Amino acid sequence: MESRESLRYLIFSASMRSGSLNTQLAKLAATVIQGHGATVDYADMQEFDCPSYNGDMEQKSGIPSGANELRKRLEENDAFIIASPEYNASMPGTLKNVIDWVSRFRPQPFNEKHSLLMSASPSMVGGNRALWSLRIPLEHLGSRVFPDMFSLASAHQVFNGDGTLNNTALAKRFEDNLVAFMNLVEAAKHYPCIKKAWVEFLGERPDPVIDRVEA
Repeated sequence: MESRESLRYLIFSASMRSGSLNTQLAKLAATVIQGHGATVDYADMQEFDCPSYNGDMEQKSGIPSGANELRKRLEENDAFIIASPEYNASMPGTLKNVIDWVSRFRPQPFNEKHSLLMSASPSMVGGNRALWSLRIPLEHLGSRVFPDMFSLASAHQVFNGDGTLNNTALAKRFEDNLVAFMNLVEAAKHYPCIKKAWVEFLGERPDPVIDRVEA
């Protein structure tokens, strides 16, 4: 059996602002993931920045380098984690834009890729509304978005100078959330027979025409 070290996670913040709370959260997630024995591919949102999606531009010049970079990183990793800020109760336009560009590749890179969404905000909502909006295109494109999203409220008050969280209970909840996600990704990669058994237990006969579990 392969170890957690064979699992690779792409992690990035959807903010381009230096000193972003979501960048701090993404870096903390990377530390926790590495601490549990997996490999982290940490990226900067600026690596994925693209001009606004334009079908004429795509036809004339192809898909821009930022989207190609995200496609490549998605394909190189087993799962991805995004820490997204909330802009006007939704995700940043830059993030939606690169998702739209990447969706143009075939095969479609988000399909069947496990993902975890998190956010950090000074507000009491913790950026949660951005994550609900972000789930929509990712799930539409086939990503298996983890049900338990993590939103860090009053984020400007909870980070220590070393990037850790200053509340023990909150830090444990954050780590537990990441470990639960890691367990799912590990099971999906190393024990695909479990998924088949689960479908059969529900009384459904696996059929390649309608069931991606058999794929």
